Amino acid sequence: MSQRIASTTAAAGAIRKRQRTLAESQTFFAWILLIPTMIVVAIVGLVPLIQTFYLSLTDARLASITPAEFVGFENYAFLLQDTQFYRTIGNTIFFTVITVGFEFILGLVIAMVINSNFRGRGLMRAAMLIPWAIPTVVSAQMWKWMYNDVYGVINDLLVRQIGILDSNVAFIATNTTVSLVSIAAVDIWKTTPFVALLLLAGLQVISGDVYEAASVDGANPIQKFLYITLPLLRPAILVTLIFRTLDSLRVFDVFFVMFGQRSDTQTMAIYAQQNLVDFSDLGYGSAVSIAIFFIIAIFVVLYVTFLNVEES
Repeated sequence: MSQRIASTTAAAGAIRKRQRTLAESQTFFAWILLIPTMIVVAIVGLVPLIQTFYLSLTDARLASITPAEFVGFENYAFLLQDTQFYRTIGNTIFFTVITVGFEFILGLVIAMVINSNFRGRGLMRAAMLIPWAIPTVVSAQMWKWMYNDVYGVINDLLVRQIGILDSNVAFIATNTTVSLVSIAAVDIWKTTPFVALLLLAGLQVISGDVYEAASVDGANPIQKFLYITLPLLRPAILVTLIFRTLDSLRVFDVFFVMFGQRSDTQTMAIYAQQNLVDFSDLGYGSAVSIAIFFIIAIFVVLYVTFLNVEES
């Protein structure tokens, strides 16, 4: 009997050893396949980042005939005292919180609606992508005309048709808060379909058998949403939030079209572009760009940490 147990244990150990060897070989093969991609990413992303960091340590200027001199962290020391840069951070984060929050909620609702079976579902999926398909510059200019306080259709709707406002409002030319909320509405209108599309892809991966089993156990729709949909949708939520947060923190085009370089509504990207191109200050503009990179990295780390996809 003891010999049989010993032989069984030895066989089980041999099987585990073969499985471990197979897993190690598969991991090694996966790394071999990833090496070319990692090299390309390093060349395309890491090399410009290193070069930008180096420029941020110099007083380099665009098209300057004199060679750049190394100034150390002088640009970063000035950046820490730059009140305009802090204002751009506040504007960008305010815009990001509003747009990403509303786009996620509305996108999740739309994704769950079009994920259900109903007549005309395909047409609705195609129609909802129209705002996202319009180029950002075109949609921004369109909304700029719509927001106009003289001939804009939004003022006409709110003042003459509905009567909510007593007089026309210059939505993008009044105070900073109204301007930022107005431009956030433009981004929400345009990008919510993209968020819904990403979340829809995650919803369609979830098997219907899971919901049927939950129904057999007596779960109501709210319980299914909280304990099945959201946990299983967590990877798609993480990807969606990271994509949208990255885009919002780097926002440039819609602000530039609607506000230009207005100081009270500048974003971090516009401020970096202004220093790099308009002021020809490559050193300080590079320091601003590196700061933007670290701010975005903080948001990504927070998302990955709190959503904790690997344990889902």
